[in-house]
Formats: sequence, C-alpha cells, structure tokens
Amino acid sequence: MDMLTDSRAVSRLEIVETGRRRRWSDAEKLRIVEESLSGPRLASATARRHGISNQLLFAWRKAYRAGRLGEIDGFIPAAIVPERPVWSGGSGCGRIEIVVANGRRVVVDRDVAVEALIRIVRALEQPG
Repeated sequence: MDMLTDSRAVSRLEIVETGRRRRWSDAEKLRIVEESLSGPRLASATARRHGISNQLLFAWRKAYRAGRLGEIDGFIPAAIVPERPVWSGGSGCGRIEIVVANGRRVVVDRDVAVEALIRIVRALEQPG
C-alpha cells in the first residue's frame, strides 16, 4: 500500500498518550532504584514494570551510587584527597623523607634520634 495511492480519509484519530514527561519524586526514584538492586538481573524487569526506559533507570542507579539521588539517611558525600605537605617558613620545613632501595619510605622530623633512624632504615631494607 502506497501513501500516494491510498485516498481513504482518516475518519477517527485517537491519541493514546500525550508524550508528556512524567515527574518522579526523589522518594519514588529511590524506591524504584532499590527495587532494581534487590536481586540479580532485575533492572530490565523493574524498568518495564514502572514504564521507564532501561537508560533512565541506569542513570538513576548511577546517581544513587554517587549519592546524588534524593536524601539518603546516614550518608553524606565525601571525597578522598591526597595529603598536602605542610610547609613552614624559613630555610627548611624540618622533615625528611628517606626512600630505601626496595621502595619503602619513612618520613621523620628533624629532631629524630640518629641511632633510632639507623635501626629503622636497616629494618626497612630487610626483605619481606
């Protein structure tokens, strides 16, 4: 059937869905995500049951893992950052880092006892 040769007029046109986006509350998103995480291979089934796409559910799950989805009681966002060295004024900071041949290292203050430092370095040089 070709569109150009079909001359029948449309007598009735029915729109089933308006295509309007649904708005999900954070509580609903959390409930759906937790349902999808409750067992193995439940993501697609959960998405179908709630009438959402897999991609949307996986985006919600990613946001959930990152702590960006709703309020999660007892958790706060945290980031692990490397320690910054503390620099003091003057000619030196008073700390020294010693790296031995096997890659082990020790950081000591300028007031460390030399005998104790020698024992520590020798212990670090021992294998295993």
